[in-house]
Amino acid sequence: MDQKLIFTELVGEAIDDLVADLGNPDAVMVADVNTAQFVMPLLRNDSKTVASAPLITLKAGDTNKSLEQLTDMWRSLGELEATRSTLIINVGGGVVSDLGGFAAATFKRGLRFINVPTSVLGAVDASIGGKTGINFNGLKNQLGTFTEPVAAIISTIYFNTLTEQEILSGYAEMLKHGILEDSDTFGKLLAFSPVYPTFNSEAMMPLLQASVLTKKRIVEQDLRESGLRKVLNFGHTIGHAFEALGHRRRQPVAHGYAVAWGMVAETVLSNMKEGFSTDDIHRLADYVHTNYGAYDITCDDYPALIAAMRQDKKNRTADNINFTLLKAVGQPVTDCVATPKEIESALDIYRDLMKI
Repeated sequence: MDQKLIFTELVGEAIDDLVADLGNPDAVMVADVNTAQFVMPLLRNDSKTVASAPLITLKAGDTNKSLEQLTDMWRSLGELEATRSTLIINVGGGVVSDLGGFAAATFKRGLRFINVPTSVLGAVDASIGGKTGINFNGLKNQLGTFTEPVAAIISTIYFNTLTEQEILSGYAEMLKHGILEDSDTFGKLLAFSPVYPTFNSEAMMPLLQASVLTKKRIVEQDLRESGLRKVLNFGHTIGHAFEALGHRRRQPVAHGYAVAWGMVAETVLSNMKEGFSTDDIHRLADYVHTNYGAYDITCDDYPALIAAMRQDKKNRTADNINFTLLKAVGQPVTDCVATPKEIESALDIYRDLMKI
């Protein structure tokens, strides 16, 4: 993987150093409305590059990771007379990294870009690994590219501007990396409190760095998700279905929350298909229920959830419902197929575990 990872609390200085290393190209900043308000003023004070660069402001929220907003960004780049040498600097969470990266990857057949994640989710997930994309036709990440940023600058200094929901949403991806890595890493994550008033961003940095490096190790071996990288889909097949149901209900669900609930359901499937430990199911379920609550579903929702799973881009055919499951903590298994009846049984047990 060519992408450079920089762990630092001196974000403005790191941006200026990177731009200088790249030959001082013209830069365009990209941020959503929240980041533009709370983070960009700080960065302008800390970085000559940021202070002088024009800003494209995006609407916030996953529902705005859309073709319409992508078109608006392309139009803005054209109005700014961006060229093939222009550098895009995405500042924000996963929506900014995904959409800003997709716009950069496709405008004039490709501009270089840097990701500066300001959220936990952006730091451990969207900012690294080279996936860009938008939602389409009511489904997650249906349009996109595999295009690596030049670099990601990762820090915790902006995490104190986040809501508890935003912290928890990112922490779910860290839990996923931990359960894929080993029992020690998973145990440390279960022992950490990501909620206020006990949340401590500085204490989180070692866990954050370990999580990023887990993903980096996996992506380096399989950028285009043809093999090993599929393990990162754990929790996402059912999680994305929860998100799709949320859109259908007109009550959007935060991505990380959906993944947390999806992981609980998929550990149940892992027990059914691969013998995953019931003790570890309960450890995860108790942590998720305590910190994330439960996504309220009934058996009447099962057809819509399974229909969304059939549309998952990981499936080879519309009839296959493909999962990454676990034999044990640290032992993922890819390309596991579950029947609708098995999924319904797992959802029944998920509801029991989540006290629904």
